Amino acid sequence: MTDVAPPTTRKDWSSDQEVRWCPGCGDYSILAAVQLLMPELGVRREDTVFVSGIGCASRFPYYMNTYGMHSIHGRAPAIATGLAMARPDLDIWVIGGDGDMLSIGGNHLIHALRRNINVTILLFNNQIYGLTKGQYSPTSETGKVTKSTPFGSIEAPFNPISLAIGAEATFVARTHDMDRAHMMEMFRRAHAHNGASVVEIYQNCNVFNDGAFEEITAKAHRADMLIPLEHGQPVRFGADGEHGVTAGADGKLRIVEVAEVGEDAILVHDETDPGLAFQLSRLASGPHTPTPIGVFRAVERPEYAEQASAQIAAAQAKAGPGDLQQLLLSGATWTVS
Repeated sequence: MTDVAPPTTRKDWSSDQEVRWCPGCGDYSILAAVQLLMPELGVRREDTVFVSGIGCASRFPYYMNTYGMHSIHGRAPAIATGLAMARPDLDIWVIGGDGDMLSIGGNHLIHALRRNINVTILLFNNQIYGLTKGQYSPTSETGKVTKSTPFGSIEAPFNPISLAIGAEATFVARTHDMDRAHMMEMFRRAHAHNGASVVEIYQNCNVFNDGAFEEITAKAHRADMLIPLEHGQPVRFGADGEHGVTAGADGKLRIVEVAEVGEDAILVHDETDPGLAFQLSRLASGPHTPTPIGVFRAVERPEYAEQASAQIAAAQAKAGPGDLQQLLLSGATWTVS
């Protein structure tokens, strides 16, 4: 096999399966972004794997012309961890929704992140359970009225970005399903990162939670409601960059008018600062106030499978060739007659 993958097109990455999501679902645009990106990455279909759990987003592997697995609810990060350990040569993507990966799969997600497993995780967040018909999810806002919370949810929702940063994920980003170019760039950067990458995608469920992100993602609102994060650049937004983010004397971040505080007061984004990343993740109280998108954190840390392989190699070098028969008969053994 040569090092350079042969050229491909979107068609090469699209399976022969009928794509079956509700008409207008944001999942279609995410799928298109991934299928359009894959030829640009210069990777091989036979070396690429998509692993998903249960939920609308988890249909994804069926629609990619690669290896894939539709696993059980919430277990996609765990299965992907095993695959990454056994086959570090593979290009592994994990697909799941906010219910799948933050409810029953929450434990698996945070440990994949803290271990720094070399997988690219796409977390579709529509703040609702779609496949099971509209129950509240771990990201649904407090007071959300659904079939399972008829009087309104009394729970505080997860903030997926804060959670990922708290779990020491080495790459954390956010994008949304209304901007294909931005999605592709976030996916590209996540894929290029060596270690655990997680990208939260604000994704509209037009049947059970329509318009959940419209206040910030609608084209008419984006300039004043989406705060682009670019490493080494001032955190400014607005049609003319008239709004910005600054750190007060108390260390808290605030949204200000650049003309009132001066350009020198505007915060410069640093992807390598975990404290800043966490503060930025808490800047918006929900998808109805100015909200950061882009890369929150990108740092280098040893990848888990590489460390484990090195540990095994060192043990083998020290102990010499193993003897399976001797291992089986070592310690306490007995004969059953």
